[in-house]
Amino acid sequence: MRKIYRVLCKAEEFICGVGFMFLVAFVFISAILRFFRISVSWNIDLAMFLLAWTAFLGADIAWRSGQLLGVDLVTRRFPRKVRQIIEIAIYLIIMGALALITVFGVKLAVTEKLRTYQSIPIPYSLVTLSLVVAALSMIFSTVLKIRRCIMNFTAQETTGGKK
Repeated sequence: MRKIYRVLCKAEEFICGVGFMFLVAFVFISAILRFFRISVSWNIDLAMFLLAWTAFLGADIAWRSGQLLGVDLVTRRFPRKVRQIIEIAIYLIIMGALALITVFGVKLAVTEKLRTYQSIPIPYSLVTLSLVVAALSMIFSTVLKIRRCIMNFTAQETTGGKK
C-alpha cells in the first residue's frame, strides 16, 4: 500500500512539474506571438487549463509535505496532549471541508460537461475535476496525517509521555 501511495505521490509531482513547464511555455509563446501581432487564443485557454491542474495538485503536494502556512501562537503554550487533540480536530474540520469541496465539485463538473473553452474542444468539467482530484488526494493525505497524530499520541501514552 505504501509503495502505491509513493508512486501516486511521485506521479502527482511529475504531472504538476510537467504541467507547470507547459504552462510557462504556453504563456511565453503567447507573449512572443502577441509581440509580432499574431493572436493564438488556444494558448491562453490551454494555459488556464494547466494553471488549474498545477495549482490544485501543487496545493496537495504542499499540504502533504507540510509546507502550508500554520499559526500556532496560541497552541504552542499548551501541553503536548492538548496540542495533539487540537491538531486532530483541525484535521477533521479540514477533511470535512475537503469532502464538501469534493461533493460540490462533482456536481459542478456534471453541470459543466457541455460547456467548452472558446478555442479548444476541452469541456470545463475537466478543469473542475482538477479541484475534485486534488481534494480527494488531500483527503487521503489528511487521513494519513490524522493516523500519524494518533500513532504519536498512543506512543506517548505507552511510554509515559517521554518522547
